[in-house]
Amino acid sequence: MRTPELLFLEDDPQLSKIVSETLRSRGFAVTHLINGEQGLEAFAASTFDLCIVDVMMPFMDGFSFVKTLRASGNTIPVLFLTARSQDKDVAEGYQSGGNDYLRKPFSLEELIFRINELLKRSPQLKTRTTQPLSVGGFQFFAERQELVYLGRSIRLSHKESELLSLLVECKYQLLDRKTTLIKLWGNDSPFHARTMDVFISKLRKHLQADQNIEIINVRGLGYKLID
Repeated sequence: MRTPELLFLEDDPQLSKIVSETLRSRGFAVTHLINGEQGLEAFAASTFDLCIVDVMMPFMDGFSFVKTLRASGNTIPVLFLTARSQDKDVAEGYQSGGNDYLRKPFSLEELIFRINELLKRSPQLKTRTTQPLSVGGFQFFAERQELVYLGRSIRLSHKESELLSLLVECKYQLLDRKTTLIKLWGNDSPFHARTMDVFISKLRKHLQADQNIEIINVRGLGYKLID
């Protein structure tokens, strides 16, 4: 099995040393850099399987780095690390294209668990079909994170695209709420449940041009996509 390649962006020297050494001892290849600008340069020269990104960094912060990656069409899984604990900061992390969010201080075992869970999704992200999926009158390009309707293109955030992919996979069937929260956010906490509801509302807005499409809320259980 190929050694997973991790890009680790963190400007704290002590934390960087501890995390990098631990991850290498667990069989990961780690490229450590100290800001988003260096991270983008690294992507121009190498390929990675996952990014671990500190939010507060000099020159280019973590949110800006990930937004730039997503704007280029890169779907690599991203785990944010941050000392910021406000719910709005967590929401901004997901909206910028992050897949998971770990607050400092954290245990190294939890970090490794989160990394392994994200890496399970990495092959799926890399092998998605380039053929569009039909959602009513829309064409959904999961790899490009794009909806097209009557020639009009709608760009989706990374999390919107992941959620819509799950809805399409089980079209006309119940998408279980708890399972989806754990798969996309790592747990089913009330905060993440509210965050998912926000993304469902955004998807409904994106799809409203086709009035035959519905995302039905099955109270307490989950959602159904009908087209």
